[in-house]
Amino acid sequence: MELVMEPSNEILEQIVKERVHKLKQFYTHLFIYAIGVAVYVAKTYFGVPLNFWPIRFINEFVMGLWTFFLVMQAMQLFITQKVLGHQWEQKRIQKIMEKEKNKQQKWE
Repeated sequence: MELVMEPSNEILEQIVKERVHKLKQFYTHLFIYAIGVAVYVAKTYFGVPLNFWPIRFINEFVMGLWTFFLVMQAMQLFITQKVLGHQWEQKRIQKIMEKEKNKQQKWE
């Protein structure tokens, strides 16, 4: 008798909705970042006089920090989900259940 835990459709739907929401946030962040890079390049290399309030604070430090956070978000979204995602959790659950089953059989 093998006990396999299959997630219900509701749980899968919730996981998919959360993933799509995170993807939407990432692509929105990426789009805004691309605009920020364009403004930074225009200010720094082409001398465009953009000195109004939020634009004047775009410098090397801000762009470096922004790039770092964007890369961290991408790693969390794409790499961590593949390595430690739902399938990995299911495999670990099955493996632990097998160990517990084997321990119980030894005691019988």
